[in-house]
Amino acid sequence: MTGPSNRPVSRRGLLTGGALAAGGALAGAAAVTAARSTNPEVRPADTVPVAQVGTAVEPFHGARQAGVTTEPQAHAAFVTFTLKPGTDRAALGRMLRLLSDDAARLTQGRPALADTEPELGLLPARLTVTFGFGPGLYRAAGLDDRRPPSVADLPSFRIDRLQPHWSGGDLLLQICADDPLTVAHAQRVLVKDSRPFATVAWVQQGFRRAAGAEPGRTQRNLFGQLDGTANPKPGGPMETAVWIHDGPDWLRDGTTLVVRRISMNLETWDLLGRTDRELSVGRRLDTGAPLTGTAEHDEPDFDALGPDGLTVIPDFSHLARAHVTDDRLKLLRRSYNYDGAPAADGTADSGLIFASFQADITKQFLPIQRRLAERDLLNEWTTPIGSAVFAVPPGCPEGGWVGQQLLG
Repeated sequence: MTGPSNRPVSRRGLLTGGALAAGGALAGAAAVTAARSTNPEVRPADTVPVAQVGTAVEPFHGARQAGVTTEPQAHAAFVTFTLKPGTDRAALGRMLRLLSDDAARLTQGRPALADTEPELGLLPARLTVTFGFGPGLYRAAGLDDRRPPSVADLPSFRIDRLQPHWSGGDLLLQICADDPLTVAHAQRVLVKDSRPFATVAWVQQGFRRAAGAEPGRTQRNLFGQLDGTANPKPGGPMETAVWIHDGPDWLRDGTTLVVRRISMNLETWDLLGRTDRELSVGRRLDTGAPLTGTAEHDEPDFDALGPDGLTVIPDFSHLARAHVTDDRLKLLRRSYNYDGAPAADGTADSGLIFASFQADITKQFLPIQRRLAERDLLNEWTTPIGSAVFAVPPGCPEGGWVGQQLLG
């Protein structure tokens, strides 16, 4: 890779700012074109008929809430609420009964009871509504002693530039579906349900690839990276990493959720050549393979050395800093991209709604986040601007409501 003066940019230049090569974007585009023509990994998969997308249904009732290990839908809205003064344990019970009943109807393609636009509730498009309880909900209910210990405000990290209007929240509704109109309608219905009890704290809306565009593939974020390659595998690893198996009934079969809004500086990322982007990530951008491998799920070799005597996968790469081998300590990343209106000068308002589910935030999320904050080179192009944590309670049976084990 060369810079404006055609001088080579070395690996070591990454650590001293030498990675910003103006010609890199063109070189990267050429590499992508070549990869598309030669690499079957990046060819589109067969699409799913539109009719099947609209009528597909995910269950609402069950021992566990949907929207956690559910195959991620194309669109999401993360809606948080601040409880009004006087919303105590009894009022919370009334609120959650109402929200659960309407969510159950909408997810099955049936309009909510007082739905003023019932036609908008007929195509669920795999709609899920997942409830999360913030620390403030436990306090309002007088049940702070029942709050899972790891569900507490995260410590401050030096890379954070947190903004209050993207942070915190007493109650979260994660609303996901393969159709944006379905998400918008469910959000409106559930916000109306909440008005006697709470006010909206913030809403984050995100997207992934369209339904059926790349079935079974790891999603890409707006840096072009595959995002979620290291998720725990279904079965035993997922059970161990995500779900809580011990403790009282109000906690068993629940999980925890961390939501972080991460702003991406696409303007400076665009200045990087493809080689420097891949060194920053530790993976090839076309296939997602580690720099020491050929396929996305190859195990990285952090000891492998290149001709320059340096490790092929840099210690400062995102892969090296985030890598976890113990299934019990992995995170289930279920993140969404966001892309707001650009500024007048064209500067993008883009980034990632990072969402991770894990059994224990203290044991799983925090050690990884500390390593990333310490030395992840991607910190040069990303800034966390929002942060919130929630306990995701167990699901509920037919006729029940989410939170009943805790509040009922």
